[in-house]
Amino acid sequence: MSHNLRIAVCGAAGRMGRQIMQLILDAPDLTLSGAIEYATHPDIDKDVGILLGRGEIGQPLESNVEHVAAASDVVIDFSHADVTLEVARAVAGQKKALVIGTTGHEDMKREEILEEASDIPLVWAPNMSVGVTLMFGLAAKAAQILGEDYDIEVVEMHHRHKKDAPSGT
Repeated sequence: MSHNLRIAVCGAAGRMGRQIMQLILDAPDLTLSGAIEYATHPDIDKDVGILLGRGEIGQPLESNVEHVAAASDVVIDFSHADVTLEVARAVAGQKKALVIGTTGHEDMKREEILEEASDIPLVWAPNMSVGVTLMFGLAAKAAQILGEDYDIEVVEMHHRHKKDAPSGT
């Protein structure tokens, strides 16, 4: 008997959140189990399918992380650095898996999040892009080959809608 993986998205109304939800809805072996935004978001309680331009799907945009985590196998957080600790606590309390793609956490907050999520499956990446992940490896190799005789400058650029620029990348 197969089981669809139930995935909730925190930061659901943002650019990444919407894209992730579209991918979940298009995948035959995944189920969108929840869509989370902050309590005063103007679209709270609206059907997520309507927000995505797909028509009603019976999934409202919610603000209660605990409720959504309880109905999920995995929670994907692409919200805001100020919210990640609360999300980690809620998900860990439900003993569910957590994927964090949110960036901009201070070191102390990062340690608290890691402590909260220490007993659950956790993926935390500063960037989910295949290209950026490849660039990390290439930069390490270039630094190894070039050595200390070279000065390297990295410039981080984003689209104008990126809320956490500069990001954790």
